Parts: sequence; structure tokens; C-alpha cells
Amino acid sequence: MISRRLLIAAAAGTAIAFSAGLAAAQTVVGVTDTEIKIGNTNPYSGPASAYGTIGKGIKAYFAMINDQGGINGRKINFISLDDGYSPPKTVEQIRRLVEQEKVAFLFQTLGTPTNSAIHKYVNKKKVPHLFVATGATKWGQPKKFPWTMGWQPNYQGEGKIYAQYILDNLPNAKVGILYQNDDYGKDYVKGLVDQLGAKASSIVISKLPYETSDPTVDSQIVSLKNAGANILYNVTTPKFAAQAIRKAADIGWKHTQFLNSVSNSVGSVLKPAGLDKSKGIISAFYLKDPTDPQWVNDADYKAWTAWMDKYYPSGDKLSSFNAYAYAVAATVTQVLKQAGNDLSRENIMKQAANLSNLTVPMLLPGIKINTGANDFYPIEGMELGRFTGEKWELFGGVIDPSKGS
Repeated sequence: MISRRLLIAAAAGTAIAFSAGLAAAQTVVGVTDTEIKIGNTNPYSGPASAYGTIGKGIKAYFAMINDQGGINGRKINFISLDDGYSPPKTVEQIRRLVEQEKVAFLFQTLGTPTNSAIHKYVNKKKVPHLFVATGATKWGQPKKFPWTMGWQPNYQGEGKIYAQYILDNLPNAKVGILYQNDDYGKDYVKGLVDQLGAKASSIVISKLPYETSDPTVDSQIVSLKNAGANILYNVTTPKFAAQAIRKAADIGWKHTQFLNSVSNSVGSVLKPAGLDKSKGIISAFYLKDPTDPQWVNDADYKAWTAWMDKYYPSGDKLSSFNAYAYAVAATVTQVLKQAGNDLSRENIMKQAANLSNLTVPMLLPGIKINTGANDFYPIEGMELGRFTGEKWELFGGVIDPSKGS
């Protein structure tokens, strides 16, 4: 006969094995009782290195969150790797983050061509690919790519806003377009052309692309001027934006310039180009620009500057990229708070698609974040601004191109 002691030992062993199996089944990738591991790629080097401050800003924001006790008791381990704005390098770094570092999710991977290179991979792996740092329209396709979500206003919508301004205010418009030769640049061009409608063929007189490997865009600027354009639609990343602004001024081109929002940072673009040479440029905004004195007594602005002083003292307070980092990091923090203790990838994605009228620090008044199961475009409203030579001045109120207003 089997002894009572042996039966008890066997039962205990079964219970322990069952508990161990249950614990293994409940293991969540990238999450422990004390930590949430988040992955990111950013161009700390290469042609888009001006955006590197965004990654540094996000890291600084999470340092503040960790000092406050983390999120629901867990500290953020933010692993940000340099991809040099090179798609092959992005693929390599993302595979490292997913397969070796085993992050819970990816957040704010930067760039349209770089994110395009990992788009299918992260969706196949079912890794949340949240609030990518690019406004291409492809990031809002929940049925086709349910694990990827944008954050900022999409590029086509922004292009429509500029086009409508041209139609309403510049009757003799002859537009010359400088654009990056990829999905990012083509999205901006499509938005403008679509909104111009039947008039596009007569208004747009020249479209010239550039490659991110090009040393300068000087020749394109000269060609656009010589084509007779009196409007420059400047669809560029920061390095090339500064070059274009400076060259246009140096050759005496009298024109109206529309500069895409991803390059309207005073500290990172206009200052290197020359503040005097940037006067009169029009761009679109959804964040409070740090150079705008109307925010000096604003609670958000005060909190942001205090954060910069303590957590990112080497950062440039003239750079809107640092305001961007603060706002987008606050957004993902809200997602994790909503997720509570269920930090499975499925629930993180579910909560990202469940943001209702969310206001995060540094968004312009009247702009809120909304997402849903079929709405992966969190921010859609923008307001136009004109550069005075010292700061951006907003005008016209918030416009939401998705609503035709």
C-alpha cells in the first residue's frame, strides 16, 4: 500500500507543478512586478539626427515618472537604440528589441521609411507599435495592421490645410514643391494636390524630390525659383529644411513658404537656417511652441520648463521637438495607467485604442486625443502659424481636415 506520507508528498508536488505552470502561462513579455520594458529606435546619428533629442526627451520623461514611483508600482525601462534613419539598421535594431531584449512593446520609433521597413514584422509578431513618430496615413489602418498606431496629425491632412489657405488667400499661386522621395514626402504632396483639386495642374508648376543621402538641396531650390514659383512647399526633414530656407534667402527668392510641421522647430531648424531668413514662413501646429510668449504663464509650459531644468538640462528649450517628446510620453503613460495590472500586449493595444478626449501637456487648446477600434489617428486638429523672425504667431483657429473644417 502507498503510505499516507507518500500521498501527501505527491499531492504537494502536483500542486507545486500546477502553480509553476500557471505562473508560466501568466508571464507577460517585457513585464515584471517592478518593471515595464519599452523599446524605441531613434536617429541619434545620420541625416535626421536633429530628431535625436526626441528620444532623449522621452527617456528624461520616464526618469521623472520613475522618480514618482513608476506606473502602478512599476518602473519604466526605456531602451532606445540608434538606427541612423536607415531602414536596414532599423530592422536590425527592432529585431534585437523584440527577440533579444523582449520588450513589452515598441513606442515612438521614428521615421516613415524606417517604420515602413518594420511594419509587417511587428504586426506578424503581434507587438504593439505605438504612437510612431511619423504622420504617414499608413499608420491608421487598424483592420490591416492592428498593432501599429500613429500619434501626430497625418501628413495628407496637413497638406490639405496648406492647400486650402492657398486657395483662399493666394489667387496667383504658382507652387514649387521640394519633397523627400519616400512615403513621407509623397503623403504631404498628395494632401496638397488633392485639396487643390482641378486647379492643381495649373497651380503646381514644379515638383522636385531629394534623397536623404543627398548632401544638399541647393540645386532643387535654384530650379524651383527659376521655374517661376512664387510659393515653396517645403516638405523636408530638419537638415534639409534648414538648407532650403537658407538657400532660398541667399538667392533672393521672393516667395511665400509653407514648411511642414515636422521641421518647424525654431531651435533645431530655423535658428540654423537663420532667423531673419525664416521670417514669414507658414507652418501648422498642434503643440504649444516653446518660443511663443503667450505661453509664458501657462501651467503646461511652466511644468515643461521645470521638467527640462531638472531632467533634461542639456536639452534646447527653443526646440519644439522637446515639447513633442513630453506630450507623446505623457500619452503612453496614460495608456499604461489605464491598462492597470493587465499589461499583456493585447490589453496595451486595447487601451491605446480607448482614449477619449484626452488632454496631455503641451497640446494646443481645443486639441484632444481620441482613438477607437477603428480610429488609429489620435490627433487630427492643427492651427496655422507664421514666423515673425523671432517666434511663431498662431492665426485662424484650430482646423480639422478630417471634418472639412
